[in-house]
Amino acid sequence: MLSEKNIADALSDVLVPGVTRNLADMNLLQEVALTDNKARITVASTALDENAQNWIREKCAGVIKELESGLQTEVVFVDKRPVEINRVKNVIAVMSGKGGVGKSLVTALTAILLRSRGLNVGILDADITGPSIPRMFGLTARPRGSESGILPVTSAGGIQIISINLFLPEEEDAVIWRGPLIGKAITQFWEDVLWGNLDYMVVDLPPGTADAPLTALQVLPVNGIIIVFTPQDLTTMIVKKAVRMAGQMNKKVLGVVENMSYLYLPELKKNIEIFGKSRGEEMARAAGAPLLARIPVDPRLAALCDEGHIERYSAEVMDSLKEGLLKVVPGAD
Repeated sequence: MLSEKNIADALSDVLVPGVTRNLADMNLLQEVALTDNKARITVASTALDENAQNWIREKCAGVIKELESGLQTEVVFVDKRPVEINRVKNVIAVMSGKGGVGKSLVTALTAILLRSRGLNVGILDADITGPSIPRMFGLTARPRGSESGILPVTSAGGIQIISINLFLPEEEDAVIWRGPLIGKAITQFWEDVLWGNLDYMVVDLPPGTADAPLTALQVLPVNGIIIVFTPQDLTTMIVKKAVRMAGQMNKKVLGVVENMSYLYLPELKKNIEIFGKSRGEEMARAAGAPLLARIPVDPRLAALCDEGHIERYSAEVMDSLKEGLLKVVPGAD
């Protein structure tokens, strides 16, 4: 005998236009009520324009018709804010004391590795004035949505992404905003974007310890922080600043990542530390957290980022980073 659970299970596979995720993943299916001759389906209209609502209505009716042809179907849409619907289990922030050290790269690689385990993963690009995440993933489509919310853009590998660069007429356009406006944008990316059910959100924090990263750490329920640095003399002071900020915000440092750690020369089968001796272990001690990986200078990785194909990257360092992440990231093992 057909039950409300049978119907809900079948409807959970209906895809939401624009994000290639289903109603269950987006947490839009609110209620299924079954009477003798009618199934009443309640769906949140969050971030869905009229065309998307019509699509979902038609698909739901088709699913129920396949289950029981004589059953009438009524699909009702109700207003909900994204913040009422979103269920994000873990928020991991990637931080650096200064810009240009590869924070966005580590954000992207972390999200890719978590996604490779079959988890629902999103990236919130909070680096409003220096957004580079869309370019790495080859994203140019504008986010869709409605007055009730915004839908993130989906990468080729199924990662949900939101970034200010996806809203700009040209990706080279500068975002010349003061601190309060930047903070408001970060807040909106958390509260006004329909993330649905996510196992992990990885946040690309703005560099430094000023207004923007402070807002992100205050607004977002961050479970832990990954700190990125490069092997240079200035590193110690900068990492300690980031560690102290994390401590003052009561946020746990999960681990540290040294980027541009070395250049591998296959002809010599040797690593050349072109930016100085590795400070990975030293910085791990300063942070009171493990060294998750030493990422080399890899021309192939740089080319894939420029081409928008970072999800195709595979190298030994990915195994190292994955092993490190699985030890410290909550629920990833």
